[in-house]
Amino acid sequence: MKSIVILGSTGSIGTQTLDVIRNSKRDFNVCALTTNSNIDILYNQVLEFEPEVVVINDYEKYKEFKTIIASNNKKVNVMYGEEGLSYVATYEKADIILSSIVGIAGLKPTYMAIEKGKTVALANKETLVTAGRIISEKAKEKNAFIIPVDSEHSAIFQCIDGHRDFVSRLILTASGGPFRKKSIEELKNVSLEDALRHPNWNMGKKVTIDSATMMNKGLEVIEARWLFDISPDNIDVCIHPESIIHSMVEFVDGVVLAQLGIPDMRIPIKYSLTYPERTVTHYNRLDFTKIKSISFEEPDISRFPCLNLAYDALKDGDSSCIVLNGANEVAVNLFLEEKIAFTDIYDIVADTLEKHVRTNINCLEDVFCTDEWARNMALELHRKR
Repeated sequence: MKSIVILGSTGSIGTQTLDVIRNSKRDFNVCALTTNSNIDILYNQVLEFEPEVVVINDYEKYKEFKTIIASNNKKVNVMYGEEGLSYVATYEKADIILSSIVGIAGLKPTYMAIEKGKTVALANKETLVTAGRIISEKAKEKNAFIIPVDSEHSAIFQCIDGHRDFVSRLILTASGGPFRKKSIEELKNVSLEDALRHPNWNMGKKVTIDSATMMNKGLEVIEARWLFDISPDNIDVCIHPESIIHSMVEFVDGVVLAQLGIPDMRIPIKYSLTYPERTVTHYNRLDFTKIKSISFEEPDISRFPCLNLAYDALKDGDSSCIVLNGANEVAVNLFLEEKIAFTDIYDIVADTLEKHVRTNINCLEDVFCTDEWARNMALELHRKR
């Protein structure tokens, strides 16, 4: 039985992880859960999975939850904020730390888990987008193992297992999101409701908007560069609307391996928890007799320019990737609050990158300082629009 800590248990990946564990309780023990502020969902998770520790990042919600736990005589250690996250990220009993906190907030606890030499199931792509070099070097130093959870990176991980030295090219697939066929003029007027309606995947709001702009795929390119130690010139993106092939790897002899499956995040989540073993699941399976076609398209950069922004930032250097991520988080939040148009997301990120002067990134403090600058600049640019 493996003991699991879930950083971000009330979000999309966290709840799906617990669904995986719910159906495999003989294989896993949940020893700690964390949330930003969603204590209603957290309380139900505590009742069902009986973790030893929970962490809440919002102080008022932390106090409220402590009162609820005390009045119901539940035996769970309730901790608060960064100190609590640090404690569970390095939890002695944990075999796997599943990192699914959204955004750069997940960076520090993930780094601490790696510094402790833990196995990390990584669903927080911002960790490698903003601190890929630092995280990669620390993982090698501490012999910590990172297993990707994102469906695309899990696919690549599975395809190259045992053949890493012979990789020629990575091919990340993308569904194209809800606006794959919309014109530039139509994109200017899309609604928040439309943008949150992904055709294939069930994801949180931020990731869903990133998928609609294709920034998500750009962030995945940066993540893949560090996960698999490969040049950006050898990472391609193609549109695959059916979301059956989750990504592909081309080897030096021209052979291409692909990982196929239904679009269900529980499958790569479970693989990250059971690796190197494969265990039985009862999810839906592909029926190849019912698949009428599998198609591919080249991304249209004129309509989805965020993808190119990510490639350019990766080639420009570490600080540009941090700025890209921070400005994008601000822009996406503004769109979610319906303060800007969909196409303004790209404009704000691009303008912020244009203001940025490349700097050296040597430690987490450098990462957070650059991130703060990017967020402030993105907000300033928004106010001046």
